[in-house]
Amino acid sequence: MTIRTRFAPSPTGYMHVGGMRTALFAWLIARQSNGKFILRIEDTDQKREVSGSVEHIYKCLRWLDLIPDEGPDDFGGEFGSYKQSERLDIYRKYAQKLIDAGRAYADPYTPEQLDAFREEAKAHKKPFLYRDYRPENPPAWDGSQPLRFRSEPKPYTWHDEVMGEMHAGPEVIDDFILVKSDGFPTYNFAHIVDDAEMEITHVIRGQEFLASTPKYLNLY
Repeated sequence: MTIRTRFAPSPTGYMHVGGMRTALFAWLIARQSNGKFILRIEDTDQKREVSGSVEHIYKCLRWLDLIPDEGPDDFGGEFGSYKQSERLDIYRKYAQKLIDAGRAYADPYTPEQLDAFREEAKAHKKPFLYRDYRPENPPAWDGSQPLRFRSEPKPYTWHDEVMGEMHAGPEVIDDFILVKSDGFPTYNFAHIVDDAEMEITHVIRGQEFLASTPKYLNLY
């Protein structure tokens, strides 16, 4: 098996030490195993994108000589495009597969209705979970509504190379959004599709993402 790591920054700001540290470890793991280091630009948050930040990412990686084996623009590679904003058709294909399998549905509620559900949960002194208000007969998804994943509330166990054996209870996962009403996928959906499509074998990221791992296990 060829080890394939990735560095997948969002162009919502300029590179910082934490981001470069992640890139360095991903590059080192790929190099010590004679694997591949992939750069992917996760630019689905169009409203927060900072002009010039993609070029700044390229400049920083070249400055540290962390040259990707595959990536956007001049880096090239067989799994392109390596910019998420240019992969929307791929996400729609997988979204439709989830709908057909009964694992995703259109969210029919308005923001006001969701606020009312939150107040109801608060009044009953319990956490708000969207799955408690899951519609029985959701409308057909036409792309104008958010698309939600139909989660499975169950215990989760997985192995993390750094933290070891990890466990999470069924309360940690809800019916999270896959595709927003603007047609762009969420991070939770897009990066899982891309990691699978690009055959990523090892993901290096901050400990704060551990709590979201049950979502990723559901999608896989």
